[in-house]
Amino acid sequence: MEGLESNLDIHGVPRKNVTEVTMFILMGFTDDFDLKVVLFLLFLAIYLFTLVGNLGLVVLVIVDARLHNPMYYFLSVLSFLDACYSTVVTPKMLVNFLAEDKSISLYGCAAQMLLFVTFGSTESFLLAAMAYDRYVAIYNPLLYSVRMSPRVYVPLIIASYVGGLAHSIIHTAATFSLSFCGSNEIRHVFCDIPPLLAISCSDTQLNQLLLFYFVGSIELVTILIVLVSYGFILLAILKMPSAEGRRKVFSTCGSHLTGVSIYHGTILFMYVRPSSKHASEHDMIVSIFYTIVIPMLNPVIYSLRNKDVKAAFLRMVERYGFITKVHI
Repeated sequence: MEGLESNLDIHGVPRKNVTEVTMFILMGFTDDFDLKVVLFLLFLAIYLFTLVGNLGLVVLVIVDARLHNPMYYFLSVLSFLDACYSTVVTPKMLVNFLAEDKSISLYGCAAQMLLFVTFGSTESFLLAAMAYDRYVAIYNPLLYSVRMSPRVYVPLIIASYVGGLAHSIIHTAATFSLSFCGSNEIRHVFCDIPPLLAISCSDTQLNQLLLFYFVGSIELVTILIVLVSYGFILLAILKMPSAEGRRKVFSTCGSHLTGVSIYHGTILFMYVRPSSKHASEHDMIVSIFYTIVIPMLNPVIYSLRNKDVKAAFLRMVERYGFITKVHI
């Protein structure tokens, strides 16, 4: 009797024999081995450049006292975030290019999603905080050290991480509370939300609404902060009497706006859309762009046009060269 009762649901209707998925297969881009080798080499180069560029920028800010101000603290946190963001996705993807076994456990998939969404959401909040920092520095430079003291920028950084983690917990919990009892093949290179919803055998309407409204709200608020901050910055620039001062401010702020535009544009395309348009081949390319390519571009966007960072790099090279000569 106990065995019979265990096969009935609460309404006395016989349950179907359902096997819950405990392992997923990340299908990736292609089955062509030659193309996979080319992609492996390409993304390995991108990943190494990402690590060197971002972690190198973090080291620069730490060792050079002239970069010890809120702007570069924010930039170093962004660089560390990008290095982590890329690391959550890229190593597993590189292994899957060459390995026959492309599986990832249920818990491994959940952990990857949790970290991926945490770092992605944190970056959105951090970019908004960086826009506010530039507004304070340019609109009222005399009060900058007071209005952007450690009591202000440290809580902003912490709040960005807390907000990112909270947002991630909501989506990860909602996604992995679903049943995966059919196909375990994820048509993606990592455990993103839309492709997982596409293979669930549960009703995903609530998940789609959470995705649309939470991501949409975060994007709306953070983009609004950026636009308002740069609106005031533009007014301040127009009032500057010096052409050289206007050029310097445009150079710094233009870099930040470029990074913000690229990042938010891809996020909006990926998540704030009707659910019927999810899980296409284009989504894989777009998600690769903002998780792997943008973290590589950020050191270039924020550093190559920044005289202070370039000067700090040259000082570090000279110092390292001098130490090497002494040891020799």
